[in-house]
Amino acid sequence: MTQSVYLMILLLCLRLMCPLATGIFMERLASKKLCADDDCVYTISLARAEEDYNASDCRFINIKKGQLIYVYSKLMNEKDTGEFWAANEDCFKVSNYTSPCLKVYGEQYEDHMGTVGYFPSSLVSEQHVYQEAIKTFPT
Repeated sequence: MTQSVYLMILLLCLRLMCPLATGIFMERLASKKLCADDDCVYTISLARAEEDYNASDCRFINIKKGQLIYVYSKLMNEKDTGEFWAANEDCFKVSNYTSPCLKVYGEQYEDHMGTVGYFPSSLVSEQHVYQEAIKTFPT
């Protein structure tokens, strides 16, 4: 009997010391998105950031004023939500260097390899539309 009590106390202590991992529920930004192709990999447009934006959570990416951004998908605006567009941080044009939208290798970009995220479309101005976003997909 005492062994089972000690075992229960040990298990309870372990549970308190190592809580189960739980995720944070995040509201969906939109239920649909627009893309130029079936896989949302082709560039829709090129946009210039009019203001700095610091990402509020892991779904978003940081942008800096003046930065040129290749847009790959556009979330469809719903209710009172803002409109968000998606980009890959590898595909930003910075200063005189333009990434070829492939993995960028080097110390300067190692934190941004393959990072895809959203940013508010209200903070950018579209500079050039490469192809129309005509395909609709659920998010």
